[in-house]
Amino acid sequence: MKGARATRTTVALKLAMAGSGFLFVGFVLAHMYGNLKAFAGHDAFNEYAEHLRELGEPLLPHEGALWILRLGLLLSLVVHVVTGVILWRRAARARTTKYTVKKTSGVTRASLMMRWGGVTILVFLVWHLLNFTIGKVNPQGGATNDPYNLLVDTFDVWWMTVIYLVAMLALGAHLHHGIWSAAQTLGWTGTAAKRRRAKQVGLATALVISVGYSLVPLAVLAGIITK
Repeated sequence: MKGARATRTTVALKLAMAGSGFLFVGFVLAHMYGNLKAFAGHDAFNEYAEHLRELGEPLLPHEGALWILRLGLLLSLVVHVVTGVILWRRAARARTTKYTVKKTSGVTRASLMMRWGGVTILVFLVWHLLNFTIGKVNPQGGATNDPYNLLVDTFDVWWMTVIYLVAMLALGAHLHHGIWSAAQTLGWTGTAAKRRRAKQVGLATALVISVGYSLVPLAVLAGIITK
């Protein structure tokens, strides 16, 4: 009875993790679209940023819809991180011996990559919010009240671009395995064809997002996007 209850709890945790993960995939795709507006120039990028702040007016106050979205994403992040930590600890307790090289070593490496990649993404997310949203830190010491100029000033610094690209690699790896794992949890990998499709969708999504997010900082560093 106790084992059955623990199994049900584990399944519920995995479902919560998968659901919150899919919410983030939707968000990062939408956010990527906004980032790519930088290729359209200063005015187009800033108009898009201002449009987000005006969303829902006059029914909602200025930035009201944006804060609702932020709080929803924060809640999803808490669910994703907490369920991940709980499942990580359960897996650790279930092991009686250290990992060894065997047939499941690929799964073990993927799981470890997911865990530490997730930590890397979480640390980067905190810095990213401080850089562009909450604290607004300009690494060149310039003004922070112009979204487009702040973006250019940030990625004009080579080490900021490197940090961003490393984070995008971690995000891509996390999405690649995470989408497959979520599909498995939701019962979408029952046949060989479905498993193959899930892996293809995971790889395609990871590549689109990681490459899409990397285009703007690389373009800034190369002098394609400028003030």
